[in-house]
Amino acid sequence: MPIKSKQLTQGLFVIYLLVLFWIIIFKLNLSLIQIGSQRSINLMPFAASAEVSGHIDWLEPLLNVLIFIPLGVYAAILFKPLRLKLKLIMAISVFCEMIQFIFGIGATDITDVIDNTLGGIIGLLLYQIVKLGLKKSIKPQKVINQIAVVSTILCVTLLVLVKLSRHLRV
Repeated sequence: MPIKSKQLTQGLFVIYLLVLFWIIIFKLNLSLIQIGSQRSINLMPFAASAEVSGHIDWLEPLLNVLIFIPLGVYAAILFKPLRLKLKLIMAISVFCEMIQFIFGIGATDITDVIDNTLGGIIGLLLYQIVKLGLKKSIKPQKVINQIAVVSTILCVTLLVLVKLSRHLRV
């Protein structure tokens, strides 16, 4: 990967991580008032969603998968061994959940770790599919960077819209 392209990808990755932490840890809030207001932990996959209504609410797990797809794409671009990519994806997910628990921001849930890791794996697979499809292209890295930017923007936009729609219903 050319130096300018790699630097662009690294910069986009840092921006994505900042936005990801803002979404996952701070729930799109600009205020830190909620810190310490809620601390819970769930180690039973998909149990918290089912307890509320008797069935699993698939919107939150789906959003968790979607927001981590770009992480898989960035990991595929920036890191070499598959094992390192998988460890990075899982470590970032666990880190977010640990921070939520330590600071009492939201619920710490094993379901989120599973969903986030699945999203990262889907991102890794999408990268491979795009890379294979662009093998004959002159500048596949440029196209992949553009896809990473678009997917990050779409994920953030979707989450903001969902948050706004939930806020307006309350």
